[in-house]
Amino acid sequence: MENFQIRPAHVEDVPVILQLIRDLATYERAPNDVTATEEQLVDVLFGERPAAEVLLAFEGRAPVGFAVFFYNFSTWLARPGLYLEDLFVKPEKRGKGYGRALLIELAEIARNRGCGRMEWAVLDWNEPAIKFYRALGAKPMHEWTVFRLTRDGIASLADSGRVGQPASAKGSSAARLASLARRKK
Repeated sequence: MENFQIRPAHVEDVPVILQLIRDLATYERAPNDVTATEEQLVDVLFGERPAAEVLLAFEGRAPVGFAVFFYNFSTWLARPGLYLEDLFVKPEKRGKGYGRALLIELAEIARNRGCGRMEWAVLDWNEPAIKFYRALGAKPMHEWTVFRLTRDGIASLADSGRVGQPASAKGSSAARLASLARRKK
């Protein structure tokens, strides 16, 4: 792993990050599903309230992979957890230990930041990744099923109303709370 390095991403790395996201989508058989833009990534990764962090892996000056992560929370442990959203090493650079090095770096971050666990999802057809994660000591969570609401589903649920309130009631949560507070007075 000569000339290999891992470092946190900086705002000027956004074009590289977006290209790696596109490369990952191609590998995961969904090249047309990426809608992220450089402007969006600047905002969500380096804006006022970053939603995630990125580690970049380089061989010399060439980017070879990345890890995107953020924090979730375990009520049972009363500790944050590190959630790995994406781990990707370019296919032609695999087998050199770069993915393992990224995960070791993430484990150090998780330990140093007091995380109680690390979690991630893997596509069920991605046998090389599954074998890789098992070799690192990670265990699949067979008793859990992942659920997701997309943007339209989120909007539909948010607009569906609340208990004791007709679905036709409009307005933001803050406006509704303010209205309730006024009624109590």
